[in-house]
Amino acid sequence: MAVEAFLPTIGTVFLTAAIDSINPCAIGVLILMISVLLSGKQSTSRLLLLGGLYIFSVFAVYLLAGLGLTYFFTTLPLAVTEYISIGVGLLIILAGILEIKDYFWYGRWFSLTIPSVFAKKLHNYTSKATFFGVMFLGAFVAAVELPCTGAPYLAIITLLSQYFDFTAFLLLIFYNIIFVAPLIIILFMVAFGKKLHDIKRWKQANKPYMRLLIGLLLIAMGWLLMLIANGTINFG
Repeated sequence: MAVEAFLPTIGTVFLTAAIDSINPCAIGVLILMISVLLSGKQSTSRLLLLGGLYIFSVFAVYLLAGLGLTYFFTTLPLAVTEYISIGVGLLIILAGILEIKDYFWYGRWFSLTIPSVFAKKLHNYTSKATFFGVMFLGAFVAAVELPCTGAPYLAIITLLSQYFDFTAFLLLIFYNIIFVAPLIIILFMVAFGKKLHDIKRWKQANKPYMRLLIGLLLIAMGWLLMLIANGTINFG
C-alpha cells in the first residue's frame, strides 16, 4: 500500500482554507442578507446577532460535513484508500481546470457554481431575517455549496482521513475557522461603518482572480494527492 499516514502541515491547511474562504456564494448571500437587514433599519446589535448566527450555521454544517466525510474515508479498507485518493485527486484537478477556465471565460460552458434553482431559493430565504431563518439560510448555503465549490475542502479531508487523530480534528476545526473568517470580517466592517456598496464592488472586481487562485491551488493539491497515493512522495 502506497498511501502514507501523514497529516498536512498547518500551513497547507491555512493556505487551502484561506483560498477556499474567498467563496463568492457564502460571501454573496451574507452581503444580500446584510442589505435586507439594513433596508429594514435593523440595529447594529441585531445585525451582528443575525449575521453571527448565519456564519455559525455555515461553520457548523461545513464542520459536520467534514467530520462525516472523514469518518467515511477512515472506514474504507486500506486497499481501497489509494484508489480513492487518486480518484479524488483527478476530480480536484478537473475542478481546478474549470475554475481557471472561468478566469478567462466566466459563465461559459460548465462552471462550478450553485445551480440557478438553488440560487433562487437562497434569495427567497434571505428575506426571512429571523433567528431560525438565518440559521437555516446558513445551513442551506453550506449544504448546497459543498458539492459545487467544496473541492479544496475535499482535498484536505482526504489528507486528514489518512491518519485521523485529535490533531487532525483540530486541523479540521482550524480549516473551518479560516473558511468563515472573511464572513466575520465583512460583518464587522459593515456593522462599524463600511459601505456595503464598496464591499460588493470589491467582490465583483476580484471574482475572476478568486477563480484563478482556487484553480491553481486545486490542480497543485490534486497532483499532490495522487503522488502521495502512488508512493512517489513519502513524507516519512
